[in-house]
Amino acid sequence: MSRRGLIEVQRLSKHFGWRSVLRELDFFVHRGECALLLGANGSGKSTLLRLLCGLSRATSGVIRIGGWSLPAEASAVRAQIGLLAHRPLLYENLTARENLDFFAALYAIPPAERARRRDDLLAQVGLAARANSLVRGFSRGMQQRLSLARALLHQPDLLLLDEPYTGLDSAGCAMLDGLLTAASRSGCTIIMSTHQLERKPAYADRALILAGGSLVYAGPAANDLAALYRQASASA
Repeated sequence: MSRRGLIEVQRLSKHFGWRSVLRELDFFVHRGECALLLGANGSGKSTLLRLLCGLSRATSGVIRIGGWSLPAEASAVRAQIGLLAHRPLLYENLTARENLDFFAALYAIPPAERARRRDDLLAQVGLAARANSLVRGFSRGMQQRLSLARALLHQPDLLLLDEPYTGLDSAGCAMLDGLLTAASRSGCTIIMSTHQLERKPAYADRALILAGGSLVYAGPAANDLAALYRQASASA
């Protein structure tokens, strides 16, 4: 693996028919860093996250994660990734506990570890009392909490988070910040898209700003994200 980063992206482009969604992106994220992915709706944030987790194929360019190349080594890459997408990716007819049991088996977590990790995470996301409730009765915020537990269950090296604060109240946002701070301190690499420019998580190291499908800024995350975003977007 190159010394530059856990994630390396070179000349990455994605087209849907005649429409160009991402144009010649070049960036890297070091192991253990947290990168905030910023941009207006339609700027390509979700598309980029789908490419990084191997759910979509690039039109051109290179993606390497942990030394593996996408899409050729997608299975190896996915095993290292925890994904929190726009959709919860949960089974509504299963309970919270059953959902995590299912994904624990899918991730091949040793049987002796599964129950401990499941119960610890349910407690950490504030769902221990609803462990035996069907997910179809959960609010959007509760589904987001369970999705976060699912993403952390296999202790991934890389977390990809698409608007993780969606549906969370102030207590939920504080819970999320606490879990992500702990994950970052443990060495987990994080890429998180967010539109909440007024708040910069303490664990954020880097900012990636997209405008019209182009990467207009890749560098340190300033304390004033809104000002950084305005300045970078205006120069696009």
